[in-house]
Order: sequence, then C-alpha cells, then structure tokens
Amino acid sequence: MLKRFIGYFTKSELLLWGLSAAFVLVSFFLFDRSNYLSLCASLIGVTYLIFNAKGNPVGQVLVIVFSLLYGAISYSFSYYGEMITYIDMTMPMAVLALVSWLKNPYGGNKSEVTVGGIGRTEIYFMTGLAAAVTAAFYFILRAFHTANIIPSTLSVTTSFIAVYLTFRRDPFYALAYAANDIVLIILWTMASMTDTKYISVVVCFLVFLVNDIYSFFSWQKMKKRQVG
Repeated sequence: MLKRFIGYFTKSELLLWGLSAAFVLVSFFLFDRSNYLSLCASLIGVTYLIFNAKGNPVGQVLVIVFSLLYGAISYSFSYYGEMITYIDMTMPMAVLALVSWLKNPYGGNKSEVTVGGIGRTEIYFMTGLAAAVTAAFYFILRAFHTANIIPSTLSVTTSFIAVYLTFRRDPFYALAYAANDIVLIILWTMASMTDTKYISVVVCFLVFLVNDIYSFFSWQKMKKRQVG
C-alpha cells in the first residue's frame, strides 16, 4: 500500500506532503502536546489536500472525516461558526462532491475526476446564494454568542463558495479554499492569543494555504491535459 502511495504521487507532491506533515508535527509538539484530536485532524487535512490536488475522490472521503474532527476542535473554543459550517455545510457538500466526482471520472479513470467549471450565470447564482447563506449564518452565530463573529461569518462565505465550486469540479475551488485559509489563520491567531496551544492550528492552516495554492495550479494542468 505504501509503495502504491509513493508511486501515485510525483516527487514534488510527496515532498509537499512530507513537509506539510512535518510542520504540523513540529508545531504540535512545540505548542500543544495534548490535543491529539487536533493533530489527527491536521494530518488528515494535509493528506486530503494532496489527494484533492490530483482530483482523486479519496480526498473527498477524507474531507468528511476532517469536517467531523475540526467541528469538535472549533466547539472547544466556542467557534460555533466553524463547528456549524463544517458539520452542517462542508461535510454534506463533501458527500455531494464525492458523488459528483465518482460520477464524472476522466476517461474511465476513477482516481481522476473530469475537470468542470461554471459559467457567468451560475457565478451570479452562486454569489447570491453565498450572500443569503452568510446573512442567515450571521444571525445564527450571533444567537450562539460566537467568538470573533466577523471573521467567523466571513469564514462561512469563503467556505460555501469553496464547497460549491468543489461540487462543480471547478479549479477555482482551490483559490476559494485559499481565501478561507487566510480567514482561518486570522481567526485562530486570535484564539492563540488566549491559549498558545492554538498556534499549532494556525500553522496547520498556513500549511493548508500552500497546499491549496498548489492544488489550483495542479487542476489548471489537469484541465489543459484533459481538454488536449
């Protein structure tokens, strides 16, 4: 199984995954050393990102697992927005994305999805839907006395756009996730000012940011190759 894993990815992808996992481990043992749930979620996170960069449906399976774990971590710091977003939105959308990716293999290869995209009309639809979801979540989060409500609400917006574009197999999903990573870096930096163990979560999303940027360029190459 390890040999298949190594053979499936390029050397640069293995290096990216290895460095990402190393940064996660080092930051955990430097700043946390107790919340192994967070460590587990972070390692699953860097793994699903490298699979997603290849357009492999396995990535979406790991997103579902990550969403459950990250929801529990967010609850521990009263980031109810993150908890609700990942449990009630990201996880269900990951299930839909998994179905979409499995139904649209490239050339019959189930380990690579056919790259899709959305047109101008659907962009307007997505933007309007994202605005409606954001407005609804703002009042829900305020009712729950969510910590740092503005970045928490902005995280809902970027997460929704990211999961929507993932479902539609659009390469720009990765940039939407990169935007979400930046919001989460700010959010967890605020949390780390209260408890330094959350610095490891900040490092986790810094690593995610690098991986999501790589995923965008990887999908652009996939699209160019598939179109031929």
